[in-house]
Amino acid sequence: MSAPCEPKATVATTAPPPSPPSPAILSAPPASARPPSAPPARRPAIDWRIRFATLSLIWGFSFLLIKVGTEGYAPFQVTFGRLLAGTAVLAAAMVLRRERLPRSARTWGHLAVAAFFLNALPFSLFSYAELTIPSSLAGICNATSPLWGMVLSMVALSEDRPTRRRVAGLGLGFLGVLTVLGAWQGFSGLDLPGTGMALLASFSYPVGWIYVRRTLAGNGSSTLSLTGSQLFLGTLQLAVVTPLFTSAPTAFPLIPTLSVLALGALGTGLAFLLQYGLVQEVGPTTAQMVTYFIPVIATAAGVAVLGERLSWNAPVGALIVLLGAALTQSRPRPGRPFARRRGRNPAVKVRP
Repeated sequence: MSAPCEPKATVATTAPPPSPPSPAILSAPPASARPPSAPPARRPAIDWRIRFATLSLIWGFSFLLIKVGTEGYAPFQVTFGRLLAGTAVLAAAMVLRRERLPRSARTWGHLAVAAFFLNALPFSLFSYAELTIPSSLAGICNATSPLWGMVLSMVALSEDRPTRRRVAGLGLGFLGVLTVLGAWQGFSGLDLPGTGMALLASFSYPVGWIYVRRTLAGNGSSTLSLTGSQLFLGTLQLAVVTPLFTSAPTAFPLIPTLSVLALGALGTGLAFLLQYGLVQEVGPTTAQMVTYFIPVIATAAGVAVLGERLSWNAPVGALIVLLGAALTQSRPRPGRPFARRRGRNPAVKVRP
């Protein structure tokens, strides 16, 4: 459930927060950016701040819902149920808006890869991770996605160049990770496999974002159509994998079942619709700020609802991670690019 890096192209991905994870919009113009000739958009009935807070709560509570879901179902079953419920919500939205599915076989192929890295893999990893680690720790690990994203974008995206501030943010962020993990005490008491899976899930999101950015930008299909199709393909992937590693459930306990359904319908389906509306209304930069509320809410929910124990280094490390992530997403002031301050050729594009 991680929110995206700065948008670039009209493409949708479905992330975090497994948060994560929910979809991440890679671009959509804010209302103020529309040309004067365009008809004014109808103002939403609910203020954007309320929708922003709702989205933060949905993605923040997703880690708690995963934890409760795994108490009654196998991790792959939790992921399959989540994707199935999320696909149903977006399919209904597509029918109401009369959206068409992508027609190109190549587009479907790229969406299948995106579904693996943005849905099937991270959702499953978080579900397995929370068998052995607290939901609060999983939420904190999810906050490292922007850090991984910066590292990968410098390698995979030629137009993305580091600055001193962003490099400092990267170093600060990983210092926060070490603080969360308690590196000075030899990671004592930490479940390394579970924590490793949560961090790998967070790493999977930027891999998927970059892949989508390189392959589906300017596709021509709507954001809703692409995201709905991607979730459908992710559901098919889990439908194939789940029977190979788990047996059919013999019972359907009420609370875990409701948790899985809420995780999919709210955390994967409704969350996308909320984020898409926010990006259109207030722009991607403001919309992506939801990323910084997710670990706070996930930690509070885990402690208050599930009674998880929290040592001092977890919240302190989480704050350091969020500060580092914020620095990696910083942009130069208009008219003052980094190259110009250094006296280089102003035409050289050093920032995305």
